[in-house]
Amino acid sequence: MCGIAGIMSIHGQHDPAWLKQQANRMVEAMTYRGPDDRGLWESDDGRCVLAHCRLSILDVSPAGHQPMHDAQQRACIVFNGEIYNHLELGGRLKDAGISFTGHSDTEVLVNGLVREGADFLTRLEGMFALAYYDRERRELLLARDPFGEKPLYYAEFDGLLVFASELAALTLVPGFPARITVDTVAHYLAFQHPVGERTLYQHARKLLPGHLMRAVTGAVSQAERYFHFICAGDHMPSRPLEEQVDQLEDLLLRSLSRRLVADVPVGAFLSGGVDSSTAVALITRRLQRPIRTFSIGFEQAPESEHEEARAFADFLGTEHTEQLLRPEAFVEQVGDLARRMDEPNADTSCVPTYMVSQLARQQVTVAITGDGGDELFGGYGRYLQTLVAAEGREQQMQARSWHLGREYYSGRILLYADRQLEQLFGRIPSGTGDHLMAQRRRIDMDSRPYLNRFREADIANYLPLVLAKVDRMSMLHSLECRTPYLSTEVAQFAAGLAQSELIAQGQGKFLLRQLAKRYLPAEWIDRPKKGFSIDPFNQQAKLSAIAQLRQQASSGQLCLHQFIAPDRLRVLLDNQFEGLSFYHVWGLLVLEIWLQSHPYQIYS
Repeated sequence: MCGIAGIMSIHGQHDPAWLKQQANRMVEAMTYRGPDDRGLWESDDGRCVLAHCRLSILDVSPAGHQPMHDAQQRACIVFNGEIYNHLELGGRLKDAGISFTGHSDTEVLVNGLVREGADFLTRLEGMFALAYYDRERRELLLARDPFGEKPLYYAEFDGLLVFASELAALTLVPGFPARITVDTVAHYLAFQHPVGERTLYQHARKLLPGHLMRAVTGAVSQAERYFHFICAGDHMPSRPLEEQVDQLEDLLLRSLSRRLVADVPVGAFLSGGVDSSTAVALITRRLQRPIRTFSIGFEQAPESEHEEARAFADFLGTEHTEQLLRPEAFVEQVGDLARRMDEPNADTSCVPTYMVSQLARQQVTVAITGDGGDELFGGYGRYLQTLVAAEGREQQMQARSWHLGREYYSGRILLYADRQLEQLFGRIPSGTGDHLMAQRRRIDMDSRPYLNRFREADIANYLPLVLAKVDRMSMLHSLECRTPYLSTEVAQFAAGLAQSELIAQGQGKFLLRQLAKRYLPAEWIDRPKKGFSIDPFNQQAKLSAIAQLRQQASSGQLCLHQFIAPDRLRVLLDNQFEGLSFYHVWGLLVLEIWLQSHPYQIYS
């Protein structure tokens, strides 16, 4: 795992020495992402500079140094991530006559791109963000993995294209337009993070998952998609249940085998849920690999999953380490985390993810996680809740006045839903309202099973929130996280499942549960999901977070007043806001601290 950065003078009018200076500044700001090595490369014409900081995972020798050239010195690459099928791809390249000096996946990647161009991206099984410069064509290629496990931000201004693994790095380049609008703030509060290509800065973008873009002399192309996650339209299962479970097991075993390859110690996050416990069960029972596991829990919280995680670890024979947090640690940690988040993220599980990453990094450099299992296999409670609501509405013959898209994009998934945005801003800002309408219409106008619509929407809009949380919180400790569920093979299998293979007997992840029951006690697998909730302490935590915001408001230093009218914010701080929960206040507190610690300009 690493950090990448770069800068390109689109029209060639910038001083090459200045470009190198800016690229170096950007990568210096991310050295915790790659503390083991650093490198810088300048193109022959002085128009493009690539920079890299390295966390050594595969080929920890100098042969894995980046930026890296191909065998013929035609191209140069900087790359953040892991290509899990690099041994297979490297073998094919060797058969084609290409020689290698080391055994890193980066060397396979750069040589494959030289040989096949951007089509090589479709062969990759992995997580990645990359910048590849073709010296002959004088073309820069940026690309990101299918689900967005690894981040890549970019901005165009003053004849420059700048890009980096972190948004904050872009702000270090002189002239960066750090404009934030009321609309982008509202967008964050609705979706818990800026959705799609948006960032909190009006003129900075994320390269979307499964997309690539090119830049040549005088022009930067529009991003184009190379990977599609499209769910099936069939309503009935295509094969017997046991055959489906067999195939899923084979796919997950192959995915795990690839993700366990490393030249450094590998461990796993373990909760009391299905996703992580199934992965660890397959590692220990089928792959016969010993593994260290790590979990986080809450003191004096019956709904904390740490005891279930410990039971799974004992049953599977892992070397298990756990840490218990005081519930008030949520609010105590918010200041440090929000300042270091890079991009604001209102997911409250950032705190336990940060803590479990810190715990794991004391013993391992790579951790297997269960991320993506809920989206692929229909695990979220909101899926079942929306299906039940839909059935009730249809039975009451109220279909004309009821919309599935609005039922789903409601308080079930939105942090601040429509009515709450109106309370806070007086209206729903137009950009946020348009995006909400577009997402709801996309669900309404679809004819496929309801659950498949929800899964596609979440893969595009919600999973990036989860993956950004995992990437930022783990990389703050120089820990690499890998999830077997986001294999493209596993994802394509899941996309073809019928709704009855995903939700059955009143539970989600039906097919995955059947696999888990082959290796774990059925009664454990059928327990309700708990997650990182601290519900009994929410009132206490809410009041503590409100007190922090109120203290800053009384001192006249509240940045939120620049985007939200003081009288409207006062209603919330007086705890008179309709439907106010800890999560609403947490989202505002994270944003406030982020605004205080990052550069921005107000733009109305």
